[in-house]
Amino acid sequence: MKLIGRLSFEKRFELIRFAAAIGIAVLLSFLIILFVSKEPLLAFSKLFLGPLESARRFGNVLELCIPLSFTGLAVAVMFSADMFNMGAEGAFYVSGAAAVFTALLIPLPPVIAPLVSIIIGGLCGAVVCWVPAFLKQRWNANELVSSLMLNYVFFYITKYFANTTFKDPSAGFMATYLIPANAKLARLIPGMRLHFGLLILCAVVVLTVLFIRRTAWGYRLMQTGRNIRFARYAGLNTTAIIAYSQLIGGFIAGVGGSVEVLGMYDRFQWQSLPGYGFDGIVVAILAKNKPHYIPIAAFFLAYLKIGADKMATSTDVTAEMVSIIQGVIIMLAAAQAFLSKWRQKALIKMQQESGLDG
Repeated sequence: MKLIGRLSFEKRFELIRFAAAIGIAVLLSFLIILFVSKEPLLAFSKLFLGPLESARRFGNVLELCIPLSFTGLAVAVMFSADMFNMGAEGAFYVSGAAAVFTALLIPLPPVIAPLVSIIIGGLCGAVVCWVPAFLKQRWNANELVSSLMLNYVFFYITKYFANTTFKDPSAGFMATYLIPANAKLARLIPGMRLHFGLLILCAVVVLTVLFIRRTAWGYRLMQTGRNIRFARYAGLNTTAIIAYSQLIGGFIAGVGGSVEVLGMYDRFQWQSLPGYGFDGIVVAILAKNKPHYIPIAAFFLAYLKIGADKMATSTDVTAEMVSIIQGVIIMLAAAQAFLSKWRQKALIKMQQESGLDG
């Protein structure tokens, strides 16, 4: 009973600490807006209430939440193995292009066409994130550095094919041929851009949670991430575990990139890395690498970004304000010492009370 009480306390503490981090970040942003804006109250209201002004704008939040959740899930799975692989950005980009290339090269009937394109995009994403893990295990190359550099290697290789083999000369700008209509993801709500990728995301979240919590592979992955030396002493093949964690994470990021392009665009036209992979790191940190919290953290970040855009277009405050809020929240949420004294006092008090009850 004491263990159960402590576990519930730890969950409450993490929730309180996260809420406190958000509160401090919001207060700091208000103070900054107060000094830099001629209409601080309007700017502040646009930042936090702007996404609720219309159904279309709230739909924008949900649209942005989809890629952020995919990359957040990918990063959470890879980081759970104590492997700081930053390849989700490259995987997201490469898979988006790979899905379009597949749709253009292989004519298939509706439903099957997007499914095959998404799977191939996911496999390409898995390869992108597996390479840094292979380099780490084979030659002890730092995965943080190698994954960051390989993002740009894969980016330029993919961009070359997008701007040569698959380039549409009649487009008027650097982009591929139009995605076949039967390969695109259908809209969920008429008049809005929200697409069936939201349902795919829900399925991937559920499968990821079940994988982590209900399978032996997921258990081995978590044990390896918590203490790799203990996992080795226990007889686990940590090399294989790290490899499949990066493959799974890359596949999730790849599915996300494929879904984003097939659901939101008429053709592949990214001429730079979209940034969703790096935002996914923020989402994973906010969610403490727990897959079931990823959609909540992604929704929070998407809400802030859409609110910042509304604030930038309606007031004299730039959208970069959200970066300040984001940075403060991450700093406080990731700082183990934040509210640690309060936590210690609360634990002592809880133990004393349970001792008295006994």
